[in-house]
Amino acid sequence: MQGKMPMLRTLSTAATLAAFVATPLAAFDVASMSEAERTAFRAEVRSYLMENPEVLLEAIRVLEQRQAAEAAAGDTALIAEHADAIFEDGYSWIGGNPEGDVTVVEFLDYRCGYCKRAFPEVKELLARDGNIRLVVKEFPILGDQSVLASRFAIAVKAVEGDEAYSKVHDNLMALRSDVTEAALTQMSDEMGLDTDAILFEMESPITETIIAKNRELAQILKINGTPSFVFEDQMLRGYVPLEGMQDLVAQIRGQ
Repeated sequence: MQGKMPMLRTLSTAATLAAFVATPLAAFDVASMSEAERTAFRAEVRSYLMENPEVLLEAIRVLEQRQAAEAAAGDTALIAEHADAIFEDGYSWIGGNPEGDVTVVEFLDYRCGYCKRAFPEVKELLARDGNIRLVVKEFPILGDQSVLASRFAIAVKAVEGDEAYSKVHDNLMALRSDVTEAALTQMSDEMGLDTDAILFEMESPITETIIAKNRELAQILKINGTPSFVFEDQMLRGYVPLEGMQDLVAQIRGQ
C-alpha cells in the first residue's frame, strides 16, 4: 500500500494540472481560492514538477519554438515591407547569377573574422549552384578601418565598375594586414585602377550616403552584427556554414 501512495499522488497531481490546463481561465479563478486551497495547489504543482522535471524542459522547448516562430514571422514581415531597399537598391553590387531564382543578400564588414570565414563558403555556394543572385551590402561596423575599406570598395565600383569591384572585394576579404590608405593605394595601383579618381570618390557624398542607407536598413531589420544574410523571405543573423546555406536554398525552392 505504501508503494502505491507516490504513484497515486503523482496521478492525482497530473490530473489536477491537466484539469487546470483544460479549464478556461475565466472558470479557473485562482483569486477565488482560499489561502489554504492556494497553498495546497501550489504544493501539488511543486511536488509534481520536482518529480517530473522533464515537464519543465518540454515547456521550455515549446516556448523557444514559439518565440522562434514569432521572430521568423516578424522577419518575414520586415523583409516584405522593405523589399525594394533590400533586393533592388540600385547601388549594391550584384554577383552570382543576376537572373537567379533565389536572391541572397549579405551585410558584411571587411574586418569581420566571421565574414572572412564565410567568404569562401559563399563563393562555393554560388559556384556549386549557379542559380543564385548575390547582393552585397557594405556594412562597416568595426571601426575606422572597416569604414575605409567599404569606402574604397564603393568608390571602385563607381569609378571602375562591377568587375573591378568584384576583384577588390575578394582582395579585401583576403587582406590580413591593417586597412590603411597606403595599403589601398598600393592595391589599386597593382590592379591598374585609376587610383586618384578612386581616392577622390571615397570622400564623395554619394559614398557616404550608401553607407548611411545600409546602416539605416540594417537597423530597421534588427541587424547589429556581421555577417548577416537575407535569403528571400528569411533572415540569418550570423555565420552560417555552406551546408546550412544549401539546405536553406533547397527549402526556399521547395516552398
